[in-house]
Amino acid sequence: MLEKSLRWIRPVIKNIKAYHVPDASGLIKLDAMENPYQLSAVLKTELQNKLSQAALNRYPDPSAITLRNKLKQVMQVPVDKEIVLGNGSDELIQMLAMAVASHDDDVCLMSFEPGFVMYKMIADFVDIDYVGVSLREDFSLDMDSIRQAIKQYRPAIIFIAYPNNPSANCYNESQIEEIISIAPGMVVLDEAYHPFAQTSFMHRLTDFENLLVMRTVSKMGLAGLRLGLLCGHPAIINEIDKIRLPYNINVLTQVSAEFVLDNLVCLDDQARLIRDEREQLFSAMSANTELQVFPSQANFILFRVLNKSADDIFNSIKSSGVLIKNMRANQGLLKNCLRVTVGTAEENKAFMLALTDAMNK
Repeated sequence: MLEKSLRWIRPVIKNIKAYHVPDASGLIKLDAMENPYQLSAVLKTELQNKLSQAALNRYPDPSAITLRNKLKQVMQVPVDKEIVLGNGSDELIQMLAMAVASHDDDVCLMSFEPGFVMYKMIADFVDIDYVGVSLREDFSLDMDSIRQAIKQYRPAIIFIAYPNNPSANCYNESQIEEIISIAPGMVVLDEAYHPFAQTSFMHRLTDFENLLVMRTVSKMGLAGLRLGLLCGHPAIINEIDKIRLPYNINVLTQVSAEFVLDNLVCLDDQARLIRDEREQLFSAMSANTELQVFPSQANFILFRVLNKSADDIFNSIKSSGVLIKNMRANQGLLKNCLRVTVGTAEENKAFMLALTDAMNK
């Protein structure tokens, strides 16, 4: 009976490797671009009181109207635009892909590589073609290739991570504007790392009807809530909202997010600390001539090991009690690259000690 059941699973799904989240037990966790800071003790107590009043026996507000309005204000969404919420940005990407998925072989999604792996994975999930256009060696946009790919494939949606993951850079604004202008469909600016980039296309929603801006509260310090938002023209958002599953934002997420957004100064202070730590960490890493350290506008730093094995360096750092991200690339733009999340001053110091020790072996 098992074989009879499994034969219905699509081959593309069988061939996909599940998204792997490594075990970080007992390690300093600098592999997932999380905010290392928690809420203050005072705010934690206030939040616990709020959560104790949540009606867990009832379904949450299906449209999360209070939270949506608060997010529109905090994220400075233009007044004539609308938003839809997702259980993290991943669900929003999936909703977008489902909205355009078709048996028509000409329909595809497009993004730039190396980039966020979920764009392609979700395209596979919903059985839609994916086109990845390679970045230049400095991780900038290859506009000649992009123009050609847009003309040839006419993508329904182009995803642009801004800043990009894993390279941590923001692309040239005028080049993004050109992509939006020549795109035959929607262009999604994925601004997951906005608190650290301090630049955004949110205000440009009024200039381009086919532009959508996606944000998340995960990198702000609320990764455990799994809350993302997609902003854009009401006509587009209303269509995407039809795909959203009922009650996708649970009551605890709604209560927690509303409370923290009312105390946004705490998250802003944390983001400022992370930006300051990023610059210090970048300088310290750049002092090592055996590393190629790429500039960052996010809360992580990509670096290449020049004369040693990245696998060996990764394993040595891990053995010292620090978990970072091994890009596991033997060729291409990420060859011999590792990625480290910016942590607290103490965590960054521990990482630098582990990195120095690994490089000196």
